[in-house]
Amino acid sequence: MTSKPIRATIVGGTGYTGAELVRLVLAHPSLQLASIVGNASAGKSVADVLPSARGIVPGDVQPFEPDAIAEQADVAFCALPHAASAKAVSALRQRGQKVFDLSADFRFEDLAVYEAWYGKHPVPERLSEAVYGLVELHRDELRDADLVAVPGCYPTASTLALAPLVKNGLVRPEGISVDAKSGVSGAGRGVSSATHFSETAEGVRAYKAGAHRHGPEIEQELSRLAGVPIRIAFVPHLLPMTRGILATCYAQPVDSSLTAARCIEAARELYQGSPSVVVLDEGQHPDTLWVRGSNRVHLGYAQDRRGGTVVAMSAIDNLVKGAAGQAIQCLNVRFGFDEGAGLQALAQWP
Repeated sequence: MTSKPIRATIVGGTGYTGAELVRLVLAHPSLQLASIVGNASAGKSVADVLPSARGIVPGDVQPFEPDAIAEQADVAFCALPHAASAKAVSALRQRGQKVFDLSADFRFEDLAVYEAWYGKHPVPERLSEAVYGLVELHRDELRDADLVAVPGCYPTASTLALAPLVKNGLVRPEGISVDAKSGVSGAGRGVSSATHFSETAEGVRAYKAGAHRHGPEIEQELSRLAGVPIRIAFVPHLLPMTRGILATCYAQPVDSSLTAARCIEAARELYQGSPSVVVLDEGQHPDTLWVRGSNRVHLGYAQDRRGGTVVAMSAIDNLVKGAAGQAIQCLNVRFGFDEGAGLQALAQWP
């Protein structure tokens, strides 16, 4: 482990995920914030673009200049939109930079799957470099990774809930459904009528039912664990709150003797030692308020007494464990730090 602070640049540091990365980097005992990059706001003071950084982070937002970033930073976090991120990541990798990418551009093993959902990939030759950054399932691979594809928020919540069941063959690979609900910050900082306060404050609605890009990402990870192809029904919903995801997943047991207690046991075995995963006792259900602002995920398991359906529940903060915090957790593993370094703050409750 190095004794010198690791210098980190945040590319796309003026959005919600970028702002969360700034907060977490500043709180990390072994990281130093080198710069905040954002082309649209380049030249503006950090304080004007990120009001929460006023009086804490001096200077201006920098333009994206790969040579300058490579000179001033040891690692880069990229929080850019899909496709745009791939080009930036490739430019940084050409200069030997270690990159933690928070877009979908390097999450898929199969190029055809990516292009079916996101369009033509700008740098497909780099897909093989990337390691999927769901730490609890890819910890060993991350120790040597120089390009990390940080998972999406919905896949993080859903996969962590279902992984113990699928990995241990406790549920059938067919017929899995995921009903997930997210706060509006998941849509980003850009102005949109769909996430305007007046449009979201008094209602709950599904969106992109059966057609959300995160569905194939969940399927990729579950299929890897199961050893057979898995297809899921995935329906996200928008809730009138700022942060949080609650994923409620349904699956059919392979054996009628399966109990919620056995599901809990499997989850605790799989996630033993994780500083981020908390498996609740039987009868307890996760709540997004309990994890708000933290890098923790709360998992709960139940069973429908009449039909036998297994219910796997997960609550995360979409901006922390679902994005920025997970990126920091990946960095901790990559550099040999304690996995929970800089991520131990309690949730903001109430």
